[in-house]
Amino acid sequence: MTLIDGKKISQEIQASIAQEVQNMIAAGKKQPHLAAVLVGNDGGSETYVTAKIKACENVGFKSTFIRHPDYVTEEKLLQTVYDLNNNDDIDGFIVQLPLPRHINEHKVLEAIDPKKDVDGFHPINVGRMVLNLPCYVSATPYGIVQLLEKYNIETSGKHCVVIGRSHIVGSPMSILMAKNTSLGNCTVTLCHSKTKDLKSFTQNADIIICALGSPEFLKADMVKDGVVVIDVGTTRVASTETKSGYKLKGDVKFDEVAPKCSYITPVPGGVGPMTIASLIKNTLSAAKKGIYK
Repeated sequence: MTLIDGKKISQEIQASIAQEVQNMIAAGKKQPHLAAVLVGNDGGSETYVTAKIKACENVGFKSTFIRHPDYVTEEKLLQTVYDLNNNDDIDGFIVQLPLPRHINEHKVLEAIDPKKDVDGFHPINVGRMVLNLPCYVSATPYGIVQLLEKYNIETSGKHCVVIGRSHIVGSPMSILMAKNTSLGNCTVTLCHSKTKDLKSFTQNADIIICALGSPEFLKADMVKDGVVVIDVGTTRVASTETKSGYKLKGDVKFDEVAPKCSYITPVPGGVGPMTIASLIKNTLSAAKKGIYK
């Protein structure tokens, strides 16, 4: 069993980006600039945004952190999006999800300029991804693809089961794994809450990407020997063992499943760091105008 070290790969990617940023600045080019918008005080969202801002500092980006209370009006949030769209110094920005229930999430995401949509959630970027056109790919799926590539994991002709159909991870991941590309060409089964006898699919999978947000859902009796398991889950679970009072649990019962795997990602330290690295890569592309010229 090989443990896929997302933290290490993320650090390598960020180190390479940091060097490129130094070269850009030395050549008199603009310093890349990422903005992050956070609504409310959700602990998980706060942690993610803080990590993204820190990553910007590590690679030499400028960063802007915009915070709104959870009672902010939809109109006010849309005004923030409009201002960022029209700020020439901002290369890319994200609106951290989830948003409060009184705000229409799709309306906000669709208001973002696709050229600055470094989270890859805008319908135009999603559509371009489906058509295999240049675009910003959603950061988590993009990170997973890079992990598979770095570890030379064969995907062509393999049966890939994706558990979870969110527009953030599951759905785009199923599309990427099925595409006629070097890191694709899988036969893909997309499973979800309405899938009957899910175990019959996972037991025959060569690759399982688990992204449903249910702690330790995937157990040993659900997988075959030699399977590749990518665990996207990051659920906060109360714990007396940590100073913070919680620990992160993945969607995979790691101690049970890992011995049967050829490759597996841990939680934390697997997919999470790669999501941040991918966001930084997308922002660098935005700064270089490499996608939408």
